[in-house]
Order: sequence, then structure tokens, then C-alpha cells
Amino acid sequence: MDHAPKNTLERWLTGPRIGTLPSPSSLPAPKLSFEFFPPKNEKLEAELWSCIRRLEPLGPRFVSVTYGAGGSTRARTHDTVTRLVQDTSLTPAAHLTCVGATREEVDEVAREYWAAGVRHIVALRGDPPAGASQYTPHPGGYAQAEDLVRGLRRIADFDISVGAYPETHPAALSADADLDFFKRKMDAGANRAITQYFFDTDVYLRFLDRCLAAGITLPIVPGIMPVSNFASVKRFSAMCGASVPSWLEKLFEGLEDDEATRRMVAATVAAEQVRILQANGVDEFHFYTLNRSDLTYAIAHILGARPAAAA
Repeated sequence: MDHAPKNTLERWLTGPRIGTLPSPSSLPAPKLSFEFFPPKNEKLEAELWSCIRRLEPLGPRFVSVTYGAGGSTRARTHDTVTRLVQDTSLTPAAHLTCVGATREEVDEVAREYWAAGVRHIVALRGDPPAGASQYTPHPGGYAQAEDLVRGLRRIADFDISVGAYPETHPAALSADADLDFFKRKMDAGANRAITQYFFDTDVYLRFLDRCLAAGITLPIVPGIMPVSNFASVKRFSAMCGASVPSWLEKLFEGLEDDEATRRMVAATVAAEQVRILQANGVDEFHFYTLNRSDLTYAIAHILGARPAAAA
């Protein structure tokens, strides 16, 4: 009897490699997860919770909440995650970083999450705090994400996700050095990785090839960024090391003042990304929502996701 592959990497290793868009009816609805960021004020908080309530019926595997540079949103992240536990049916994943805190302080945050019922942590090195040009480990803190993963493993039996960079972390000395960092995070006890977003599907598939060659066999969930504002995405991509292909720029050309068409194009691009990756054996995707529900909901609908009651 044939056994189903256990995760994305095994499916990619054993399955076909397809570069064209398959028929929507030939593929099942993929597993989805969503990322939110904590709000800065009451207006943005109302917008966030409107987004959460809109996406909740789709039954994502989990939803993550980001942690600002230098731990700048620590309290707001904790409040948002705690409310997700108490007031929704969702499984929250709290981002936690190494920046600007001692090991004891980070450990205390982790223990607070566990006490609040949070079992999933996204363990990241973190971005430098505002005004700093590069990352410097705290003298008494966790130096890198792999150290944070080990620390979390000592505290409790967390479900731990880490970051991955298909196009190499901007601060890495080389692609090989970055892959070595990534492997060490997985070997330290992570359960899965979530990638930085990308737009060319080949970028992710080639990354899986390199991971397999390096002996990395845990799930690597592709991050998908719906392009609601092309100019903003292009600026952010330059900072985080994600390439913006010329074909994508061409698609959004002339749409600066045409939001309705931009949204249609964005939904089509993201849905095509997912369908091509599904045809290559990938069945789980993490969407960066930017706290906006309509575009993510539309893409999920195109992919076959339906509210639980309707299903």
C-alpha cells in the first residue's frame, strides 16, 4: 500500500514538478494560516478584530501575531494573543524574538503565554530596534533564533515555528551560510518553518531542493503576500530581500488609482501562486493579511476554502 508523504518536502521530493496552473476543480482546498499584527490604537484595534472575525469561519490551522522590533509591541502582542485564546475558536501563535531582552525576560514572556493557554510560538531572531543599523545580541539574551528554540524547549512543550528565507536573509554572509543557520534552527527543536514571502514559485521550489540536499525534512510552509499596494510591497521587499519580478510590476502598471482592479489582479496572482505550488505537492500556506480581510478572504474563496457552517 502506498503511504501519503508526511510533509511538503517529501511531497516535493516524490511528486511531479509542474509549472502551469492546474484546473481549480482538480485540487482540494489547501490548509491555510493567517498573520496579523497588534494594533496601535482603538481604531486599528477595531479594524483588526473585524479582520479576525471575517477570517475565523474559514477555520485556519493557526493565526500568528507579530512582535515589533526590539519587543516594541510586547504588551499589545500579548493582549491580542490572549484575547484570541479567550474569545475565538482560533489557535493563536505568538511571535517571540531575541532582541532587547535577557534570557530571563524572554523566558518569562514564554511562561506567560503558556499560562494563558498559548501553545504555539513563532521563534525569531527579530529585527534591530529603531535607530539601529544592524542586529546586536543582548549581552544577557538569546543570541540567535536557534538559541531561543532551545530555550523554549526547556520551558514547555511548545509547538515552535521558525522563519525561512528562500532568497536568503538580507544579513546573511552567503546563501550557504543562511541555509546552515536555518538547519540549526530546525535541528534545535523547531516543528516547522514559515517562509518570507516570494512571488516566483520557482524560488520556493528551488529552496526546497536545497533544504533536502542539506538534510532538512521538516515542513516548510510558504508565506504568501497578497499585493494590495504594489508601491509599498516593492519598498518593503527591497528591505527584506524578496525579489519583485518585472512581470509583477507590469501587471500593476497604471493601477495606482484603481483599487478595484488592483484587488482583482492581486487575488489572481496569489491564487495562481498557490495553485502551482499545490500541483507540485504543497498543501499548506501562510497568508500575510496586513490586518485586511477582504483580499485574503477572496483568495481563500478562489482556492476552495469555505466558512465552516457552509461546509
